[in-house]
Amino acid sequence: MRVGIDLVQISRVAESLQQFGEHFMRRVFTDGEIAYATSAPELTAERLAARFAAKEAARKAFRFGNGIGWRQIEVQRTPSGACDLVLHGEAARAAGDCVAAVSLSHEADFATAVVVIQGANNT
Repeated sequence: MRVGIDLVQISRVAESLQQFGEHFMRRVFTDGEIAYATSAPELTAERLAARFAAKEAARKAFRFGNGIGWRQIEVQRTPSGACDLVLHGEAARAAGDCVAAVSLSHEADFATAVVVIQGANNT
């Protein structure tokens, strides 16, 4: 079992959105993540910051190297409001048959995420 955690300042994500806009979003987030985050424009930066924190936490928990792109790690919101971590491409191959859980939270100017994986090898 391994764990990863990350904390992201929401205002920094808002600055990146203002400065780089669509290019920033498309480089880091999947279409599904963008659709969810932008469905409430006043919450876009907060939602993307939490997802960025989850991607970083996943990289730490799985010990992914630089060969894993941001868009290969996706946070999907379930109908209940909980979130699932979904891996694509090389990230899914590198993770093997690990089971992952993700939890997101945000308060004031910070968003955080914790990823716990079970079945990890010791690499």
